[in-house]
Amino acid sequence: MFKLARRLLPQQRMFSNPLRLPRLISTSDEVNSEPIIKSMETIGGLSTELVNEQKLKKTSRTLSTLQNHSVPIAARVTVSKDESRDFMAVFPDLVRDITTVTKSYNCNDAAKWFAKVLQYNVPRGKKNRGILTVLTYKNLVAAEDLTPENIKLAQYLGWCVEMLQSFFIISDDVMDNSTTRRGQPCWHKVENVGLTAINDALMIENAMYAILKMHFSHLDCYVALMELFHEITYITTCGQSLDQLNSNRSVSEFTMDSYKSIVDNKTAYYSFYLPFAVALHLAGYKDAEAFRQSKTILLEMGHFFQVQDDFLDCFGNPEVTGKIGTDIQDNKCSWLAVVAMQRANAEQKKIMVDCYGNEDPVKVERIKELYKELGLPTTFATFEEESYNMIKTHIQQTSRGVPHQTFLQILNKIYQRDS
Repeated sequence: MFKLARRLLPQQRMFSNPLRLPRLISTSDEVNSEPIIKSMETIGGLSTELVNEQKLKKTSRTLSTLQNHSVPIAARVTVSKDESRDFMAVFPDLVRDITTVTKSYNCNDAAKWFAKVLQYNVPRGKKNRGILTVLTYKNLVAAEDLTPENIKLAQYLGWCVEMLQSFFIISDDVMDNSTTRRGQPCWHKVENVGLTAINDALMIENAMYAILKMHFSHLDCYVALMELFHEITYITTCGQSLDQLNSNRSVSEFTMDSYKSIVDNKTAYYSFYLPFAVALHLAGYKDAEAFRQSKTILLEMGHFFQVQDDFLDCFGNPEVTGKIGTDIQDNKCSWLAVVAMQRANAEQKKIMVDCYGNEDPVKVERIKELYKELGLPTTFATFEEESYNMIKTHIQQTSRGVPHQTFLQILNKIYQRDS
């Protein structure tokens, strides 16, 4: 009988009082390799008997990620065609504004090149962070404040978030020497680009501040926006540093605490909290507690975002995800690697140490097989369901002015669920 227990699931940072939720799933770094621990009658909404049957049959996980054909979380966030079209309609204005600023420094050739950089890198993804900014703003303000001028400001803010994302992606791809991104060659792999991509990334980051100055310097929230973008950029680069440092360590040294620090700082802040927080500022929110409660919820969403990304890096279909997963080869401190080391016996840990962080396809495949032997796909299925329920409960317990539906809309889009 295969019964998952609290000690077999990765640790989630629970929500601080007075909003603390019951710990439904957890893991400590002291977890041993005991395979059977009696815990609960249902797992992730499924009966234990059904989970046992799935385990014994060695089936692939049955919940939403693989049911949706391994589409990555970022790709599964859906928005209306009208919303996406309206957001894209602003992009040519953004490029024009940026090239105008660049030309003002007597840099015409650079302006022409930079237009290509922007067009290749900024609008090619699903643009979920940018559109999330707009949707959140629309949910926060009264109908009479949804003027064309205000909506366009929200769209410009959304594009600033997308520019920051592009800056991070280009830099990250260079550091990891990645090959593909969003179904196309990484920018540094494009002919005649190479390490020029580093300067291109810096130009994108700083052009973002030119846009903020051009369109928001007359608003009361301008300084708050500037400070927020600077803070999130620094937090994210700290997370990237942690990621790089851990990738130079043995898999035997990976811990869930280290993993969580990497996830919060490298992904969760800029992917979830930033789009929401800039919308709060633009909507005129000033209550510090509203920002604090929002951050707590959004970082939890961001944690799930990265765990799912780690899962899909190993088990996703590159033709669907748009990138070739290399976490195993790159020796990344991933959720799968941490949980595998927590759960493995001595022999299995030796396999991890011998094979993890190696580009040999045979060793990479051995790690993937070991993940399956350890039941990680089923563990992730449970993690997904329980995380969804916990975050939803936490949303319902917030009290400081932000409509619950604003959070729930994001959560349901992320999980691709109706409720």
